[in-house]
Amino acid sequence: MGLPLGQTRLDADAYLAWEAEQPDKSEYVAGEVFAMVGVRRVHATVAGNIFAALREHLRGAPCLPFIADMKLRVASADAFFYPGVMVTCDERDRRADLFVEHPKLIVEILSDSTAAYDRGAKFAVYRQIAALQEFALIDIDARSVEVFRRQVNNEWLLHDYSGESSCTLESVTLALQMATVFEDVDSAEA
Repeated sequence: MGLPLGQTRLDADAYLAWEAEQPDKSEYVAGEVFAMVGVRRVHATVAGNIFAALREHLRGAPCLPFIADMKLRVASADAFFYPGVMVTCDERDRRADLFVEHPKLIVEILSDSTAAYDRGAKFAVYRQIAALQEFALIDIDARSVEVFRRQVNNEWLLHDYSGESSCTLESVTLALQMATVFEDVDSAEA
């Protein structure tokens, strides 16, 4: 997460109106606005790879994948985020224009500056989303994928695919080859 912008606190509607006029994206948490930082090429490549695989897999299904330009609203936390990739199968989200509220899968691509936040405070907020079934963390440097799955008792179980040739996104019934996830990412770049 970036640093908060030096401004007065906004409510959610004021944030949406303000952000619509801005040249850059920003996230919003409980009245504070945080500028989004640019990503490395490899980050964008991995997000694109995952989105492309999901898009192809979900073609014709009632589910829609979104890449980093679509906002996610978590009303219970008074927050808006831009996940790396997310999938929703909820009819209400199909009619949404500015943000999704009911994703079943969220994927975040880790960076040095956001990894602790993505694993901690952001995941805590994401767990408040009733529809969310899986949260995946992609570590480009380690070439690893960690998938947290919601269990029936609302506990989250970690599936660590480090060193595996593929990972499974059960929420969308997709087995994803690691070669696909990290396609066009040179090992020297990670």
